[in-house]
Amino acid sequence: MKIKLSIIIVATLLITSCEVLNNAVNEANTILEDGAGSLTTEEVVKGLKEALTTGTNSAVNILSAKDGYFKNKFLKINLPPEAKIIMDNKDNAALKAIGITKMIDDVILRMNRSAEDAAKKATPIFKNAITSMSISDAWGILKGADNAATEYFKKTTSTKLENSFKPIIKESLDKKIVGGVSTNQAWNKLAKAYNNVAKYSSSLKPVNANLTDYTLKKSINGLYIKVAEKEKDIRNNATSRVTDILKKVFDEKNQQ
Repeated sequence: MKIKLSIIIVATLLITSCEVLNNAVNEANTILEDGAGSLTTEEVVKGLKEALTTGTNSAVNILSAKDGYFKNKFLKINLPPEAKIIMDNKDNAALKAIGITKMIDDVILRMNRSAEDAAKKATPIFKNAITSMSISDAWGILKGADNAATEYFKKTTSTKLENSFKPIIKESLDKKIVGGVSTNQAWNKLAKAYNNVAKYSSSLKPVNANLTDYTLKKSINGLYIKVAEKEKDIRNNATSRVTDILKKVFDEKNQQ
């Protein structure tokens, strides 16, 4: 009798365990059918690249417009650090006499106009860099900070982007965008006028700045900042996920 009772108890436990196991399996299947937890690494990579591409398009549209850089207080390009001495001494009587303030303002406006002009050609360069980019930690980036994809992109492709973008920046600096005078011409006029005064002053040192390299770095940094803003928007606002892969990757990421 005791043996029969033991068999009954064991059988009951087995049946119960099977039911629990079946329930767990059914629950897992339901989750998979609903889409949660069904992302593949390939889809995550594709979604991250799509977010960067969307961000680039948005950044270019904003910054390539008139005043895209110039009237953005965070991205406006001012004189390079080497020219700080000019800014610090613009009230010097000798410099004021040659109209240094007007020349400074003219160069700053032209630098920003050159950056805006160059930004128009950034899309294919950024797109190529994004397409060829290898993402080694897709899941970590997906679950990372709001700008994690942009920061990874910046870290892994900045040198390549700068090399590709430099000729475009140089062309824009040489282009006579405002009043028939190029940015480089305006800068050379400013530097020459200042250096002519500095020669006769013990407190002023001559300046010699590479406008191309400086404007290049500031221009690309502005694009990165705008791409990061769009990435954050995509991560946090469902309405900004304008493609199927963005919806799939970031909708599911926010459900986890």
